[in-house]
Amino acid sequence: MKKEKDIGLDFIVDKLTNSIENVITGDSFSTDISIVGKVDLKSITQKNGWLFNWAEEYRHPERDVYKLTIVNNQTIIQGLICLEIKQDHVFMHLVESAPFNKGSIKVYAGVSGNLVAFACRLSFQRGHEGNVSFISKTQLIDHYVESLGAIHFGGRLMIIDTQASLKLIDKYFKNS
Repeated sequence: MKKEKDIGLDFIVDKLTNSIENVITGDSFSTDISIVGKVDLKSITQKNGWLFNWAEEYRHPERDVYKLTIVNNQTIIQGLICLEIKQDHVFMHLVESAPFNKGSIKVYAGVSGNLVAFACRLSFQRGHEGNVSFISKTQLIDHYVESLGAIHFGGRLMIIDTQASLKLIDKYFKNS
């Protein structure tokens, strides 16, 4: 069996918003999060500007890949997250904003925060008290502590505990 490389997450939490926010107009848009299907995989390729091989993530039976879309516009994927339900927490394998939501050309802010808040909410739904973990790139550890309230657990392991999860869920899912 091929050993998996542990790359560490390197998403940037640009802004914690109530949903996702158009960077030019400041307008907020309600979002939906749903499971990625085989049809979606055709558009979320490296050829289309995505950094990661999402088809590979999709093939892992123990993981679920979710897509973030704007309500009433399910065809345009704003971001993706790959999650695994562990015995006592949710583990985030990958988080990525759509190519048009990165860098100086980004259309929407808040995509990554929205996806992480979803992982926190899923953890509560599965009886894991909001606990979420992930492996961070070394240079982003402080960023995740500041932006998400994550705890640096040692090495590159990061944990979002119950308190931090509740704050993120309250920010993104007040009305859910």
